[in-house]
Amino acid sequence: MRVRILGSVPYHEAYALQHAIATTTAEDYLLVLQHPHVYTLGVNGDPEHVLVDPASVGATLERTDRGGDVTYHGPGQLVAYPIVNVPDDPSSGPAHVHRLEEVLIATLGDLGLSDARRDEEYPGVWIGLDGPNPRKIAAIGIRTLKAGHGARRTLHGVALNVAPDLSMFGHIVPCGIAERGVTSLRAEGIDCTFEDVVDAFVARAIEQFGPGDRYDVIEGPTAINGIEERPLLKRLRQAGVAPEAGLQIEQRKPEWLRVPVRMGKEYRSLGQTVRDLGLVTVCEEAGCPNIYECWSDGTATFMINGERCTRACGFCQVDTRHPLPLSPDEPERVARAVEKMQLGHAVITCVARDDLADGGAGAMALTIAAIRDRMPATTVEVLISDCRGDAASLQTIFAARPDVLNHNIETVARLQRAVRPSAGYARSLGVLARAGAAGLVTKSGLMVGLGEREDEVVATMADLRAVGVSIITIGQYIRPSRDHLPVSKYWEPEAFERLKQVGAELGVPHVEASPLTRSSYHAKDAAAAVH
Repeated sequence: MRVRILGSVPYHEAYALQHAIATTTAEDYLLVLQHPHVYTLGVNGDPEHVLVDPASVGATLERTDRGGDVTYHGPGQLVAYPIVNVPDDPSSGPAHVHRLEEVLIATLGDLGLSDARRDEEYPGVWIGLDGPNPRKIAAIGIRTLKAGHGARRTLHGVALNVAPDLSMFGHIVPCGIAERGVTSLRAEGIDCTFEDVVDAFVARAIEQFGPGDRYDVIEGPTAINGIEERPLLKRLRQAGVAPEAGLQIEQRKPEWLRVPVRMGKEYRSLGQTVRDLGLVTVCEEAGCPNIYECWSDGTATFMINGERCTRACGFCQVDTRHPLPLSPDEPERVARAVEKMQLGHAVITCVARDDLADGGAGAMALTIAAIRDRMPATTVEVLISDCRGDAASLQTIFAARPDVLNHNIETVARLQRAVRPSAGYARSLGVLARAGAAGLVTKSGLMVGLGEREDEVVATMADLRAVGVSIITIGQYIRPSRDHLPVSKYWEPEAFERLKQVGAELGVPHVEASPLTRSSYHAKDAAAAVH
């Protein structure tokens, strides 16, 4: 079982992620997370059991396809989605519910709450069933999907109240049961941290469902032993990487990271085209080491939505000053460049534009359309931001039907907050999952050399494949300046070869892995390999 501790994840993102895993891979997964304030209404739930407008209490309402009625999810509540195989027969659903109840009862016992029990009439876990005040401490709602070969896959799962705001349950009829209340570990006098509960629950879940590899997204405060240093370095230290142990920026790079300069006729011609049309390339902005090779071969990755990014990721040297308004003719200028260069495969990326309502998705869709209008035979690959996970913005890009949709996860789960504090591991997997569900070929990439272990990279590759990613790129992180994250180590070429082999074993159709690999390196060949 692959156990992923994901932090806080909006409900719709978690749903997209678990649904993609359930329908794409046969591996067992356990996703453990928290949701921002949300009420969820099961497929047979009664809308009348939602007693107030959710927005009036700072929540949203999501209709969902699980069993059960209405319940609340929010900070301080452990939500777990076990995605496992069960037999394809009518008894498999109730049996799965009972297994989840057993996991919860054992977990609560480990934490010192011995009164937790199952009620044969109502699913979930209850406290005080023998007294005058029975109260629910954990809700359960599931769904199963046909998986073939006599099996089904489970969706949804459990919500265990650790220390949520119990008043939020007062705005609904919890689980449709008006005569019973709701409680939490804190309300029952159990003094434990959320992390204690996660550890206890995961241990019991693994005991029930089988051995697991666990990887956590590190969240929480950045103060470490009173050390005063930049947030960039605090977050890295919190994730278990000592910044002072990194390589010095002056240190000579190994031979396999030295790039010959090739500023021939083709390089100069492409540079002139970019300048004449007033365009920006990520090749220049991000200091890509492959610029001489790619430009000499007549390929470039155009960067749209301006050249100023609204995020400040710890690895990236793109300008982060206040962004300028979008240029209305930028899509057409990019299309003219693609036509002038007669590209068979065009790659378009963008800065993150969190200042825009659609995150820049509209401009990306217009650029795809402009290229298709001028060069209908050209395949178009886009490297997109997460658009803050907004479904409508992402759908705008999906509807433009790029031939390859790339969204980089960048690093392993543990280092996400240190490397890209405005993004998220689960959100990125969810973006890729939704793109795959829309019928697009998906691609993602990550860097090594930031303090990750090889097993964590393999786990990330497995997660990408679990949501249907067809192309994975892996390259060495190179520190742009002293203001950026330090390099932990330089991975040797042999390690990248091992990762290629791992990708093949995981069933990834194409893995591009080498010290100098970047997102768009050999993009045309990779796209051809999976189409």
